Amino acid sequence: MGLGRALITGGVVLIVIGVMVIFGSRLPIKLGRLPGDIYYHGRNGSFYFPIVTCLLLSALFSAVMWLINRR
Repeated sequence: MGLGRALITGGVVLIVIGVMVIFGSRLPIKLGRLPGDIYYHGRNGSFYFPIVTCLLLSALFSAVMWLINRR
């Protein structure tokens, strides 16, 4: 029963991620381009680190895992 629930939850998560990728350009929040993400463009190269996007996704995944694991 636990394995079945995990597979269904994983499938739902993949569907949600797929929909976000397909309709990502139409969403009001652009993941990877949030205010606070570090972007440095120099003469010979550039550096990009999406720190705020990482924090947001971490909080979202933590909330999902908490909802799944609560009894």
